[in-house]
Amino acid sequence: MTDSITIALSKGRILDETLPLLAEAGIELLDDVKKSRKLVFPTTDPDVRVLVIRATDVPTYVQYGGADLGVTGKDVLMEHGGEGLYEPLDLHIARCRLMTAGPKGQHPPGGRIRVATKFVNLARRYYAEQGRQADIIKLYGAMELAPILGLADEIVDIVDTGNTLRANGLEPRDLIEHISSRLVVNRASMKMKHGRINPIIEKMAAAVRKRQAEA
Repeated sequence: MTDSITIALSKGRILDETLPLLAEAGIELLDDVKKSRKLVFPTTDPDVRVLVIRATDVPTYVQYGGADLGVTGKDVLMEHGGEGLYEPLDLHIARCRLMTAGPKGQHPPGGRIRVATKFVNLARRYYAEQGRQADIIKLYGAMELAPILGLADEIVDIVDTGNTLRANGLEPRDLIEHISSRLVVNRASMKMKHGRINPIIEKMAAAVRKRQAEA
């Protein structure tokens, strides 16, 4: 069906906080995503399906037309670059901070430093803007180990409560960006399926405004 809509989401906090907003737009999953190993889910709207994929893959699926819409963190969009995407709505969910962090009570060394992160492009841009020379080391997880084991002088990572940093003898340093989840739309889909996509955006936006008014 040419007017069918595919929405890309990722498991975890973003999915949990996006589903109620989609429900406000009349879209609810027919299966329990937490009990299923499926990757594609039918919804209460027969013309809408939901993909559940890796968070870092959401912008790519939307950019290349594998999905019409998606929800992903601003951190992922900043790392991805956001080419070929509209970003019409800040959902104000899954909020956190993107920060540098390092060993508690220590200042980063002068001169060139080593930085461990999964946000390689983003970190490279940030340190360049700060006029600091940095060797970026890509890790996929357990960033906190890098300074402990002498692999890096500091890290760039997502900070929510900061408890994981403190538990590993680290502390947050500089704020790079406040992060929240965004609704993104494929540019071609926005033109070709505007009549189907725009009402979804408007209803989700109304749900976001309602939440903020009640907060």
